[in-house]
Amino acid sequence: MTRIAIPDGSLFGPDNLPYGVFSTPGTAPRVGVRVGDRVVDLTRILGDDVFARPTLDAFMAQGPDRWITVRERISDAITGNLPGEAVHDVDAVTLHLPFTVADYVDFYASEHHATNLGKILRPDSPALLPNWKHLPVGYHGRSGTVVVSGTDIVRPCGQRRTPSEQTPTFGPSTRLDIEAELGFVVGAGSPMGHRIAPDAFAEHCFGVVLLNDWSARDIQAWEYVPLGPHLGKSFGTSISAWVVPLPALDAARTDTPAQAPEPLPYLRGQEAWGLDVDLEIGWNGHVVSRPPYAQMYWSPAQMLAHLTANGASARTGDLFGSGTISGPRRDQWGSFVELSWGGTDPVAVGEAHRTFLVDGDEVVITATSPGLSGGRIGFGEVRGRIRPAIGLP
Repeated sequence: MTRIAIPDGSLFGPDNLPYGVFSTPGTAPRVGVRVGDRVVDLTRILGDDVFARPTLDAFMAQGPDRWITVRERISDAITGNLPGEAVHDVDAVTLHLPFTVADYVDFYASEHHATNLGKILRPDSPALLPNWKHLPVGYHGRSGTVVVSGTDIVRPCGQRRTPSEQTPTFGPSTRLDIEAELGFVVGAGSPMGHRIAPDAFAEHCFGVVLLNDWSARDIQAWEYVPLGPHLGKSFGTSISAWVVPLPALDAARTDTPAQAPEPLPYLRGQEAWGLDVDLEIGWNGHVVSRPPYAQMYWSPAQMLAHLTANGASARTGDLFGSGTISGPRRDQWGSFVELSWGGTDPVAVGEAHRTFLVDGDEVVITATSPGLSGGRIGFGEVRGRIRPAIGLP
């Protein structure tokens, strides 16, 4: 039998208990929970075959009452002795994509980010478009290219046209960027023709991941008018391997910044769903920004309400991103197009100075938030390295 010793200051103590899918050499992927520096096999300690599956899908679909019961059982179990075969060192397991991504929508919920991009891209026009403070703006992405942390990202190719060119050319993106975000995972879905109110958010949202929405800014700039991002976004989105359960974030809940004008009734709720989460962006091992999620204008509850406002269904495994998280200061901006101000002001990355990503670069995003016992909890990391574009025809 094994008793888990949780190191002092661990970001993965009893307040957290994030879910993931792991395997060990010669075994199939199954569901585990992280406790300190260990991964606990839930099939072994709870005796439920729903955790023997290679994704969290079936468990997430069981709904919030079941989520609460399982969390309580895990909390009780980890205080005692556990079967030795149920406990694994985190460094000795392989982590997998934790759920099947059903649909993927990415929002644009940071006023600071939207303002910065407006100033960069439309310097002679108002920074925010007329709809921005009336609804959470978003685009529908490609679920099949959402990958787990540690997966390499191949530099995308596409059409791009510089201001000096009369016609577009096709080739590898030269303005490859990141977007540091949180991703929200739907557990319990909703039928077509049904709206999810902001105060019903916790009944549907299973948990939260870190998310990097890789972005080819040159491809995006040429293609996005009039229907929005397509190839500049769809080549890859990375998420963390650990899904932090929503109840673990109770101590992080806070009000959003003041929203004016007042949102329309379908976007109003009584519960506060802003979140005090601090992110950190590492570029080749050097910290270049620390974005604060608490600055986000639109809450995840409002995003889900808007996503379903037209009667669109929500499904188990739906993933929606917050959009780039940026604060008011340069050292809080969550994308390289902002940090380099559109490529005009290079960023110090150690001894190098960069604007956008080059082949071989690695980006690691981490985050922490307040825990229920007064410490901090962690989200793990979302890591990705850029590989060269595939050969051209």
